[in-house]
Amino acid sequence: MKTDNSAPVTGAPGDAGDAGDGEDSGPRPRRRRGRGRALRWTAITLAVVICGTAGAGYLYYRHLNSNIKKDELNLGDSKVAEPTPNAAGQTPLNILVIGSDARDTEENQKLGGAKETFGSAPLADVQMLVHLSADRTNMSVVSMPRDTLVQIPKCTDPDDGTVYPASDGRTMTNQSLGHGGPGCTVATWQELTGIHIDHFVMVDFAGVVSMADAIGGVPVCVDANIHSRDSEGHGSGLKLEKGTHSIKGEQALQWLRTRYGFEDGSDLARAKAQHMYMNSMVRVLRENATLSSPNKLRKLAEEATGALTVDSGLGSVSKLYDLSNELRKVEPKRITMTTMPNRYVGSRVEPTEDAEQLFRLVREDIALDGKDAKDKTEKTEKAAEASEAASASGTPEDPAAADGEIAVQVRNGTATETQGAAGGRASAVADALVADGFGKAVADQGAYTGEETTVVRYPSADLEGDARRVAESLGIPSSAVKKSTSVTGVTLVVGADWRDDGAYEAPKEDNTTPKSAEALNGADESACMHVNPAFTWS
Repeated sequence: MKTDNSAPVTGAPGDAGDAGDGEDSGPRPRRRRGRGRALRWTAITLAVVICGTAGAGYLYYRHLNSNIKKDELNLGDSKVAEPTPNAAGQTPLNILVIGSDARDTEENQKLGGAKETFGSAPLADVQMLVHLSADRTNMSVVSMPRDTLVQIPKCTDPDDGTVYPASDGRTMTNQSLGHGGPGCTVATWQELTGIHIDHFVMVDFAGVVSMADAIGGVPVCVDANIHSRDSEGHGSGLKLEKGTHSIKGEQALQWLRTRYGFEDGSDLARAKAQHMYMNSMVRVLRENATLSSPNKLRKLAEEATGALTVDSGLGSVSKLYDLSNELRKVEPKRITMTTMPNRYVGSRVEPTEDAEQLFRLVREDIALDGKDAKDKTEKTEKAAEASEAASASGTPEDPAAADGEIAVQVRNGTATETQGAAGGRASAVADALVADGFGKAVADQGAYTGEETTVVRYPSADLEGDARRVAESLGIPSSAVKKSTSVTGVTLVVGADWRDDGAYEAPKEDNTTPKSAEALNGADESACMHVNPAFTWS
């Protein structure tokens, strides 16, 4: 539940008089607000949590505690099992950073305009998953475009009990926030990605300018003179000369909302500029000695805590301090910023196959920079050892039913573009399962679309353990166990990679970050935004 009666959490500035970067135009339909205008507070808050909040927090602990607003973590019905601890008993930490676009305070109205949106349901126009590895050596950040089409699950508002039914088909992910609060955005992410989320941090816009000024400036780079303004008045107004500049205050806001003038003018180009700013800010906060001043830290902490809404697990300065200590263990060179790979569906976008690859890497705690100290095989072995240890202690992470009680339907999906389905594969695998003690395994003799690789699907969280047990018995990797609403029970689809009799041999997995994720390393000081020639000046 929210713990105060202050004005609702508010978001990025509007673009009254700035239709270019506030309301998309051009090839994509006009929209109320842009993702770019919101990431500025995400950047500041994430960096402050990493490096700033703790030092200032103990100067006046109780006061800062009262600044922090709290809400429920997950408003959906289904849960995702926590990841298996590694050999040292550590688990990854996943934090969803959310930016609301609400403008229900006088300060945000003054800064952002958009008076026509006052009192309307807020939108989660910024959604970033921050993944801290189990061994605390690396951090991955995945941004999801605001207009990604997803299935929003049923959510219940913790304040008034309003039940929001699951969306009828797919809808834009930013609408999840209006279905009861940030806990519905968390539930939506978990449904889509299968990633267990430990905490959320929702941030507003009100303290952005003063926080940026307190930091003292963040360096950014453009490869040509830029003025983000066209003949029709579209653009953020950002005006910089070619080269590197330290920006703060409203100029920092202009940078983070700029779409017109960067590369092709798309949201993806704007996201790249935002990731560059975030990385640069983290480096500044880690290295800038001027922030050692108690007064500067006090001002920064005041603004940061006043801008936060968190789940109860982060609902105090001491808990944020503990989190900051965990996050600060990661050097900038081991931080990787990415955007969820996507493709257009009309004027919206949807996740691609590369997006599932990215989600899998996060689920399996594989570093996106490709510099894991341990290879995948060793990690898998240790995860299995940890799972066995948990079972021996009587507290298995996600227990399955007894093998003989697990109902399994086996389908033949061995057909390819050049070959028909291999005969009898569903029956052969079903018989093998029965011989291994899965007495309720049956073959489905229907004709099905081919699958490139063998997969085990399950429809709901209560059957996940059963599905994983079936996969384990056949040597199928955990990454091939997937939740799907297309099945009604545990369903094994024998893929084209298992056309012949004999034990299943899992194909070698590609554990590289997809190029379409536009990865940016946190230590990259050479990054420079390309300016569209139509927005340059001399």
